[in-house]
Formats: sequence, C-alpha cells, structure tokens
Amino acid sequence: MNDPWWLVLIKVVVLFVVLLVWTIFNVWYERRLVGKMQHRLGPIMNGPLGLGQALADGMKLLIKEDFMPSMVDRVLFTVAPMIAGTAAFTAWAVIPFGGEVEMFGVKTYLQLTDLPVGVLVLLAVTSVGIYGFVLAGWSSNSPYSLLGGLRSSAQMISYEIAMGLSLVAVFLYAGSMSTHDIVEAQRTPLLPFNVDIGLQTWYWLLLLPSFVIYVIAMVGETNRAPFDLPEAESELVSGYITEYSGFRYAVYFLAEYINMATVSAIATTLFVGGYLPIWPLNLIEPLNNPWLGPIFFVIKVQLFISLFVWLRGTLPRFRYDQFMKLGWKGLIPISLAWIIVIATVSALRQENLLQGPILWGSIILIALAIAAIMFVGEKPEPEPAPDTGPFDAFAGGYPVPPMPGQVLPELQDVIPSTAEPQRPVGEEQ
Repeated sequence: MNDPWWLVLIKVVVLFVVLLVWTIFNVWYERRLVGKMQHRLGPIMNGPLGLGQALADGMKLLIKEDFMPSMVDRVLFTVAPMIAGTAAFTAWAVIPFGGEVEMFGVKTYLQLTDLPVGVLVLLAVTSVGIYGFVLAGWSSNSPYSLLGGLRSSAQMISYEIAMGLSLVAVFLYAGSMSTHDIVEAQRTPLLPFNVDIGLQTWYWLLLLPSFVIYVIAMVGETNRAPFDLPEAESELVSGYITEYSGFRYAVYFLAEYINMATVSAIATTLFVGGYLPIWPLNLIEPLNNPWLGPIFFVIKVQLFISLFVWLRGTLPRFRYDQFMKLGWKGLIPISLAWIIVIATVSALRQENLLQGPILWGSIILIALAIAAIMFVGEKPEPEPAPDTGPFDAFAGGYPVPPMPGQVLPELQDVIPSTAEPQRPVGEEQ
C-alpha cells in the first residue's frame, strides 16, 4: 500500500478513536448483557439506558490517585502497562475493515496497512503483549502479582501454540498470509454448481475444527472467564494488577477489552468472511458497497464479543490443572492431526486427485481418525487406594483432603465432647 502520509495519519487517528469508543461501549454492553442473563437491569441511572456509566468509570480511573507501593521496581512498574496498551492498539494495523475505496481522490483499502505476512504480525504483536503482564507481576514485588504473571505467561505459551496451529489450516487453504487476501479468498462460491445462490466459502464451515480450536484458544489467550486464572479473585486477589491503581490500572483495563475485540476481529477476518456481507444480503448489489464493509465487520466482531460475555455469565472458573490439560493434551494434538489432514487434502486438490474413490476413501479415513481420537485409548479409572485405617488429615501439619479409598474418621472419635452428660429427669442436682 502506497498511501500518502496524511492519509495514513487520518487512518491512525480514526482507528484510535474507534477503539476507544468501542471499548467504552463494550464495557456497558457486557454489564447490560450479563444483567439480562442474571435477571438484573444492569446500569440504568447515568444517561439513557445507563450509557454514561462506562464513561464515568473511565473518568474516575483517570483522576483516581495513581498509587505506587514503595518496594516495587519503579521503571518496570511503569513500562509494563505501556507495553500491554501499545500491543493492544498495534494489532489493529493489519486488520481490514473494508475493501478498496476512494478517499480524497486516492484509491486505498479501509485498512491501515496490508502485509504479505499480516497474520504472522498479528501473532507476533499479541505474543509481545504478554511481556506487559509478566513484567507487572515481577516488578510489583508481591507474591500474588508474581503468581498472576507466571500464570499469564504459562497460559499464553499453552494457548498461543494451539492458536497458531489453528491458523495454519487457513494459510494452506487460502494460499496467503495477507489478511486482505484471506478475506477476498472467501468470496468464492461454496457450492460447486453452476447455479450460484450466493453462499460464500467462509472458512468457519470448511475448517470447523480449526475454528473451534481458535475460539477456545482466544478465550484462554485473553484471560477471560472461564480461563481468568491470572486474575483469580479467590486465589490471587487480582493477580498481576493487584498493586496497580489509577491511570496504570486503566491502561490494563483498556488493553483487556481491546484484546477481546482483537481476537474477535481475527476470528472474523480469517473464518467469518471479514467485511463481506452476510448471506443473503450479499445478493443485493447496493449492499456490496465497500463503504458498508465496516458495518458488517463490526456486527460480526460484536457477536464474538457477545460470546465472551455469554461464557462469563454462565461458566465457572476452570481449575488450573484442568486448564493446562485442555491446552497441552487436547487442543495441540488435535491441531497437529488436523493440519496433516488439511495438508493432504490440499495436495490432492492441487493435483486434481480429490475425486472418485480417493475422495470417499479420504472421508472414511478422516471419520475413522476422529472416532479413534474420541473413543479409543481412554485412560482407565484409577483403582482406589487400599484402606489402611483411619485417615489423619493433619499428619503433615496442614489439612489435606483424603485420596480415593481413604476414609475420614468419625467426628465423635476426633472431636472430644464438651457438653455435660444429660441426667435423667427427676435426678437431684
């Protein structure tokens, strides 16, 4: 893209303002939607429908005392939120909002910049953002913050791998890593017939396993419920942001909501057609105007954000070992197997061999592989430990729960009775 500098500046300012306003709206939207799910009203007092509540909260954070504990690393404590906020904004540089338009006599895309490896840039920027959370935990000089930062880094490593592997199938099928080219590749008709009914090749259907893996990974990547373990209130107070307040806390708050919109925008771009009109609206010629692309794009992204809110309002928090097991033993092996399948199918399709017996044989092999993954090789239930007598929960000095097969002693055998024995009625005192 060879846009003049003034046009690039206009795009940067518009993108910055849109993200700030969108974040304020999403804070209000989440409160209202969770309120509906829990049979509450949500914010209703400040402004029409409570729209002023999120704006008031933002102003409060800006003017609130920016407190810094005395034992923190002052440089890293200040740099950490800057890294998180910068990474959150930078990721939107390669996300397309629309097709080619004419602005002030210059033909350009409704996109800040388009790169041949745009998706790799997205993955790189989102990976760098984790330094903002790790440094916050390290510099706060607090055990709660340190544990939150370590959890956040482990969470990123686990789910960044699954997320990257889920996108490989999109690269193989689209033949490009440019975000604009991937969206345009989804314009092709879905049905291989001469009669075109407007259905487009959106990759969420063709690459359904990749789409499901990405959706799970993007929730884990953004530290949102039910994967909000780095900020678990019941265990770590607030995790890596325990010691933050005022403007620094506001930057983390802003980065979290922008990251939620970022991963939703990536899912929209790579799997749900990006700025392309929704069927059957794409059959109406005036709606194929590239200036309407941002409207369709925002609607799709907002639906993904609604999914985030829905998960927060319905699911409890995972246990940490369950969370790690899901990533390393579930998502990553399935992603690797699916990439092998997609690479094989793509090679057969390029050689025009994916037809007749080969096509049906491939479908049968894939079905058998899925059945084997789902039903074969399950771990047997562990045998209960032999009963070795009453279990002492305080043997090591700390209370621990019993293992399978161990039985707690009866309460009357452990706790001495302090009540006076009951005397028969009529007995002299």
